Amino acid sequence: MTAPAQTAEPRAGLSTTTKLLIMLVLGAAVAVALGVYANQHTPTLKSYPLFFSGMIELKVWFATLAVALATLQLLFAARMYGKISIPKREPAWLGDAHRLTGTVAFLVTLPVAYQCLYSLGFETMNARVLLHGIFGCAFYGAFTIKVLGVRVKGLPGWVLPVAGGLVFAALVGVFVTSSVWFFTSSPLPTF
Repeated sequence: MTAPAQTAEPRAGLSTTTKLLIMLVLGAAVAVALGVYANQHTPTLKSYPLFFSGMIELKVWFATLAVALATLQLLFAARMYGKISIPKREPAWLGDAHRLTGTVAFLVTLPVAYQCLYSLGFETMNARVLLHGIFGCAFYGAFTIKVLGVRVKGLPGWVLPVAGGLVFAALVGVFVTSSVWFFTSSPLPTF
């Protein structure tokens, strides 16, 4: 005698709320883990300035480049979402350019994060430095959420623009508390 055939129940996937909650928890975990590491790690104070005159100059110029690329990516996204209409016809390469500028902007942040986390640690000496560290950790947490938002299927249409906006806002926070501060408080070089 054979067993009766069982019909396979369609497997219910995770709800949208559960997906969003998992993404938020993972993003928060990345941000907190970076902050805890930077706070617990003994700073080496070793500088790896590449071709810059010092670590601060590397961080300032790389952060400036990252913000410039992120601004370009934001403009590409605005065109893709129809928020701006320049150029009139959306170029076929726009999506690729959007992803490429985002990838390069992220890669440019890695030497900065390395210098901050490994060489300097999490500092609380004044409000600017504390905010800089918080924005830096928030940037990588928000970036995690955005990358997951690109990969997870079935999310509402607002998730990627909001996640991208959070990434951009955190990066601007890093930029203002580093590059803008440096450029406005440092004397101009003399020739």
